[in-house]
Amino acid sequence: QVQLEESGGGSVQAGGALRLSCSTSAYTGRRDCMGWFRQAPGKAREPVSHIDSDGRTTYAEAVKGRFTLSQDNAKNTLFLQMNSLRPEDTAMYYCAADSWVGECGGTWSRSLGSWGQGTQVTVSS
Repeated sequence: QVQLEESGGGSVQAGGALRLSCSTSAYTGRRDCMGWFRQAPGKAREPVSHIDSDGRTTYAEAVKGRFTLSQDNAKNTLFLQMNSLRPEDTAMYYCAADSWVGECGGTWSRSLGSWGQGTQVTVSS
């Protein structure tokens, strides 16, 4: 059963914006740490942003000041607002829940928690 479902990906030109959504209503885990990862072709998956149970958000250096993670009041949907997009932001973007070992934002594993199936973001120059 798919517990996380991403949407909102697409193709934009550099400088454009996209808003990704992750529906988490079917997720039954603790929700101690939720976030977004991305994986570009031929590259390893990398963390983009995460939010802990107290609502604190953290961003990768590459997206600071351009991306904003938020969630709705019911905490059923996780959003990633992506502005000033660059070609290097091109990747498959994945939503993840409770996929970190111990501290939120620390070591993470694809074998932990729940992952969505991804949504493709393509930024052209």
